[in-house]
Amino acid sequence: MVGRAGALDELRGAWERVDARRRCVPAVVTGLPGTGKSTLVAAALQVTTPQVVLSGSARLHSPAPYDWLAAVLAGLGPRPDLPVPPDALAWLAQDPDVPRERYTPDALLRLAVATVRTLVAGRPAVLVVEDLHALDPASLNLIGELAGAELPALLLVTSRPPDAAVSPLLTARVLARLSGAPGAVRQHLGALTAGQVAQILEHVYEDSRPPADVAEAVWRRTGGNPYRLTELLAMAGGPEALADATLPTYLQEQPDLTAREREVIGCLAEGMSNKQIARALGISVRTVTVHVSNLLRKTGAVSRTEAALWAVQRDLRATAAS
Repeated sequence: MVGRAGALDELRGAWERVDARRRCVPAVVTGLPGTGKSTLVAAALQVTTPQVVLSGSARLHSPAPYDWLAAVLAGLGPRPDLPVPPDALAWLAQDPDVPRERYTPDALLRLAVATVRTLVAGRPAVLVVEDLHALDPASLNLIGELAGAELPALLLVTSRPPDAAVSPLLTARVLARLSGAPGAVRQHLGALTAGQVAQILEHVYEDSRPPADVAEAVWRRTGGNPYRLTELLAMAGGPEALADATLPTYLQEQPDLTAREREVIGCLAEGMSNKQIARALGISVRTVTVHVSNLLRKTGAVSRTEAALWAVQRDLRATAAS
């Protein structure tokens, strides 16, 4: 949990508020792929004491209505007795033989909330929602409703940024609703720092600590991404091989940046403002704004600072301004 201890402490505090308030407390963990969202969730489940854990996520391909609840019900094995009409439950559980009779969206939403409430049954619970960004609109509406429900539950949600979502606008609204709930926690997991990567290497190689320059090289090669770091360490085998170890091909993919975008992100890495970039490159401020927006999308960064760090880690320094 190097670099994530503070986030784990916040989740522990959110769980304590659940016990005190007896109401649902959302905890939202966002971050790019490989930043350790699921690892943090697993750690949170170890430091809390729920009597009930309901966990679900979207299907890998083509999410369908109420994917999250269908995954929860599938994970429970034989379906318990629920105060929901069998045909409606068939819709919520995505049974293959769904009755022809359809319910209105509002009616299904009320029944979905009632189903979760019955499963919790007033016991301290953790509701795990993995990859909110991949969920269908019906599931997103359900998660939003649960955030305001009188449930003694920690609503533990992981998500990528909304622009990577199946339904970007609705995902953004649900994330805002969760984050604005009383007592809510919002954590964004960024890349590990060079010092944190060095600390991990010290833990892994207790008897033969890699020198500082090797730790720095590993940080740059992995971009501080915990998943990439784990893969690199697995391939290297020992500290003596770290300096020459390379990431697997599937982790080396880089976004296709235009020549101008490379110039702009290089300027960001130098800490320039939009006005300074426009002056350095001889383009308008509005054009710079468009390029920055495209760069955030392509690199998966959620801010100018994160995009700048992405560029620094890949040695994309400004050249046009010199």
